[in-house]
Formats: sequence, C-alpha cells, structure tokens
Amino acid sequence: MQRATPNQLSEIVDAVAGWQHTGGPVQLHPGDLGWNCSLGEQALVEALRVWTRDGRIVAAGMVDDDSGLIRMGIAPSLDDDAAFAAQLLADLSDPALSAVEARFGKAFRELLSGSGWVADEPWTPLSRDLTEKVDDSGLRIEVIDAHDVQDRLLQDRVAVQRAMFANSTFTVERWRAMAAGPAYRRARCLVGYDGDGNAAATVTVWSAGEGRPGLIEPLGVHKDHRGRGFGRAITLAAAAALRELGSSTATVCTPSGNHGGVAAYVSAGFRQLPDATDFRRPTG
Repeated sequence: MQRATPNQLSEIVDAVAGWQHTGGPVQLHPGDLGWNCSLGEQALVEALRVWTRDGRIVAAGMVDDDSGLIRMGIAPSLDDDAAFAAQLLADLSDPALSAVEARFGKAFRELLSGSGWVADEPWTPLSRDLTEKVDDSGLRIEVIDAHDVQDRLLQDRVAVQRAMFANSTFTVERWRAMAAGPAYRRARCLVGYDGDGNAAATVTVWSAGEGRPGLIEPLGVHKDHRGRGFGRAITLAAAAALRELGSSTATVCTPSGNHGGVAAYVSAGFRQLPDATDFRRPTG
C-alpha cells in the first residue's frame, strides 16, 4: 500500500474508471473521487491509498478520517485473488480504519467476514439501464461543464445544494475545486428550474467512459420545492445526461433508511438492488 501523490491523481481516476463494469456492484467510482475533490486536490490526494502490481494500479482506497471508513475499488482481475486479499487486509491493520466499504472483490469480502469483521450500515444500490432513450424530465435543465461556466448558473447550483442539506458547506470555491479535478472532465452539473424560473433541483453526474456505468452524486431538491415531483424529474434528467455521455447505466447508492430517495429513483425507472453493507472492524 502506498499513499497517493499529486502526480498520480489522473492515473488513479483512470484506473478506477476502468474497473467499472455493467452489472457489477457500485464500488468506488471516479465520481466519488471527483466529488471529494471539492475539498481541494491536496485533501483528496492525502485521502487516497493505492496498491500496485507490475507497475499498474490494481486497487485504490479513499479514507474518511472523520468516520474511519476506507472506500475500496478493486480491479476485476483480482476478484478471486486470495493472496492479494490477504495483503489488503494486512495493510488495513491501522485501528484508525474502523470500517471498510468493499462491494467488490469476492476473496477480500470473504476474508473480511472470516476475520470477524461485521456488517455495518446498510446501503441501497440502484441502477437504470440506458439503452433506450430517457423520458423528458419536464424541467428546464441548464448544464454546467468545466468549460462553460456561467456565474448565474453556478450560483444557482450552489444555492440549491446548500438548501438540500441543513449542514452543507458547499460554496462556489468548492465547486471550482471540484471542476478543476481530472474526474470532472467526464462530468456535468445540472440545475432544474420550475415553470416560474426557480432553481428547484440539482445533480452532478459522473461518467466513467463509454460503455461503463455512470454515477449520480449528489442529487437533491431545494427544501422549499419538495413534494412537487422534482426528485423524480431531476433523476430523469440525470439519467438522460449520463446516456449522452455514453454511460451504459446510471447508478447510485443511498442509505437504506432514505425511503423517499429510494422511491424517487424507482419511480424514475431505477431498479433497486439488494442492500449492501460496509464491514466494521471487530471490537474486543
């Protein structure tokens, strides 16, 4: 295991993108790295751990120091590699790492369970196939990419984000930090407006490349505009945007207790998959 360096960031994003495959679990995605880049590129680099084999990155982890969680992405070629799984577990011996998100890697998951790690908070993955055209959202949608940033749209994007979550610290500066990162090259922010021109909902969509699953992170509705169907509408817009970016599917993972969010995704054509749990280090 190695700590990432700034000059590795693009390589790590590309490696994680290459591990995404249609029908696979929702593991660490370039969009997760991209969203965390809003805290600054240096903060993202400091949170990343990489594993290499023959000079090639084959696994990556992103550490959240506040929760002690490391979110893992593993190359499909190492799914059943018991020796590599043992190395991963040994490298995660630091007690400060109290939980592991490992949704892929059969050998690693079995080793965690066999070593006494226990199921933690449940999450619900959802996926929508993008083979067919997506229905119109009914909202006026404005798009913000890294090369076309209008101040008014950006201010609306940030304002809706802050109104989505009570403790949000999102700012224009954080958006610009996110957009400057390598993952945003294949991403877009959407802002949805109601019939009166109010910015009502927003989402960021992240492509992993042509023919691979794309990620929705984050998505939400302004607190003053809830209960009007905008959750479903912005989800449809997100799926349509990922289809335009060449994604095979639109994926998202939300806490299982977020019943309203799960229902909104299902109403927008997403298929609810079996719950997944993180692994928590055994105590005692």
